[in-house]
Amino acid sequence: MSSLQQSTNAFDALPIRQAVFRQTFPAIASQMITLIYNLADTYFVGMLNQPSQTAAITVVYSSFLMLTAISNLFGVGGASALARALGRKAPDEARRIASISFWFGLFSGALFCLLFWCFRQPILVLCGATQDTLPIALGYAQWVVVIGGPATILSTLLANLVRAEGKAGQASFGLSLGGAANLVLDPLFILPQFLGLGAVGAGMATCLSNVLSTLYFLVHLLRCQGETAVDLHPRHLPFIRKYGKEILAIGFPSALQYALTVVAVAAQSRFVSRYATEAVAGLGIVKKLDQLPLYFSIGVSNGLLPLLAYHYAAGQQEKRRAAFRLGCTLSLAFALLCLVTFELFAPQLASLFIDDPATIHYSAGFLRRMVIAMPMMSLCYPMIIQFQAMGKARESLVCSILRKGVLDIPLLFLLDTWLPLYGCMWVQPIVDTISLIVAIGFYRALRRKEDASP
Repeated sequence: MSSLQQSTNAFDALPIRQAVFRQTFPAIASQMITLIYNLADTYFVGMLNQPSQTAAITVVYSSFLMLTAISNLFGVGGASALARALGRKAPDEARRIASISFWFGLFSGALFCLLFWCFRQPILVLCGATQDTLPIALGYAQWVVVIGGPATILSTLLANLVRAEGKAGQASFGLSLGGAANLVLDPLFILPQFLGLGAVGAGMATCLSNVLSTLYFLVHLLRCQGETAVDLHPRHLPFIRKYGKEILAIGFPSALQYALTVVAVAAQSRFVSRYATEAVAGLGIVKKLDQLPLYFSIGVSNGLLPLLAYHYAAGQQEKRRAAFRLGCTLSLAFALLCLVTFELFAPQLASLFIDDPATIHYSAGFLRRMVIAMPMMSLCYPMIIQFQAMGKARESLVCSILRKGVLDIPLLFLLDTWLPLYGCMWVQPIVDTISLIVAIGFYRALRRKEDASP
């Protein structure tokens, strides 16, 4: 039996609890490693005790999110289509889908990086860069977005495709390899006792780490040729008209959510930059801390996606529902733990990143307001990923744009007027609550249709 058959047969043979844990735990682990090396940039730059350096990283963060949007467009869309093809016992279709996802992800990423380079200064100013932070932000962005951008996109995209055929461990290891490298390289490039390059050094470390992760996936897939559904050969590109629409339709909601997050984060940074550089630095620290429950939920959702898609395509709806319920329980439990911890220890957590009283003060105030959104967010992501696994592009799209874009941008202006500075921190709790209510409504409607069908 080939390794591909062994991986996908496990979806059928394993009890649901064991299958969910087998898929989600490696995905959660890889997300946690990714979070750690994202935190590492802020942590080691914060050791310099220069708020302008931390603020510069915050300004670039929204542009970095666009790389994630592109990787999700083809990675999540491709993973869902690939897993459903395997559920239909059609491995040739899965290989075509994987190849199309890879090449169009590479082309789109390269195009975005080129456009960013051409308009980098006005983009960063629009995202909140000031006279103090712009030179540092330009140096950091050159490495993180322009030079390292394609590798960042491909490492995440390939991890999604590898996980979709049941190889969650390999996907986790590839992302973790890059994370471990970043933890080693960050202090070497950033701190004054070594190379002393500051925020620019953090960008170099992140770039090299993502290149290493991408190389791992490419070598792994080359060694497994003929035994994997992730075939990157361009001979499959003529099938773009047959499979491209399906990939884009399912991946678009995830990509749009991140793209709209770019707008929201940039707007939030710009609002906060009107008050103080320390406030922007504090926001940057909070945006890294609140990624802990976010990345956990994304890890659960990424692990669930191939399992849900496979069972849906195979007509095993009770297994799909059981897996979905267990995933929601895991995500919500961790979010509640984070909420209590962050509320109780907000100043102490902020002080881990910087020893500046003003920045710590802003961070603690921001964090205690923003964490209220965590329980709702923890359920929104599994909801959206289930719609994508089922091929329900409309429901997924509506929930995604509700979370980012339709509601949060108007609320930013409104709440900042009512509650200067701290008002915009209440936007996410409001938006996630509304999005979750809508998602539950969609889910119940789909459930009624399934129950009514013979």
